[in-house]
Amino acid sequence: MARAEAHTIGEVINLLREEFPDVTVSKLRFLEGQKLIEPRRSPSGYREFSVSDLERIRYILRQQRDHYLPLKVIKSKLAAWQRGDDPVAELPEGPPPEAYFASSGVSMTPPELAKASSLTRKQVAALVEHGVIEPMVLDDGKEVFRDEELIVARAAYRLLRHGLEPRHLRSFRLAADREVELLRQLTAAQLRHRNPDSRQQAAEILADCAQAGRELSETMVRAHLRRLLEA
Repeated sequence: MARAEAHTIGEVINLLREEFPDVTVSKLRFLEGQKLIEPRRSPSGYREFSVSDLERIRYILRQQRDHYLPLKVIKSKLAAWQRGDDPVAELPEGPPPEAYFASSGVSMTPPELAKASSLTRKQVAALVEHGVIEPMVLDDGKEVFRDEELIVARAAYRLLRHGLEPRHLRSFRLAADREVELLRQLTAAQLRHRNPDSRQQAAEILADCAQAGRELSETMVRAHLRRLLEA
């Protein structure tokens, strides 16, 4: 490769900065570490980026910025993009992790949670005992529940009013714990690193997979129940 056709990593940053002002050297090195880009090396060991490398980087960064795609999905699309082909079917996009993991910051005492969910205080205590909901203990020892616990409590109320008991709902907690562990293992490599790019990639994968897992579980349950009704 002639030197005139190549760019150093610093030159690439300058060429990208207008469209991607947050791009950094560490970001490009991270993409290289994930095998999404493979710039050549000069005899002295410096990275040399060709015009096609530059366009490949732009494609990756646009997919992240515009479609919130995790790097694993982008990697699967790169081969088709390089051939100039449009994918046969667009993969569904996962939710932005910033939205998926957002919290309102609301907190409620046990009596407030009971009132907001239509549960009795005894039922709230039983759900805590069986691990269905989990209070957060403040520095002063006070227990409060976050907004996620309110959603769980309201769903629990719907199940309990049909005759289930709090102990029966523990199976839902165990299923959630197994799913969390599976996704933790999937993103273990990214979670081991503390740099923002690795954490962002982990968040993208977790949000996408968590939503896909919910759709998978709900659809499978619905299909089984429909067959039960049709039997």
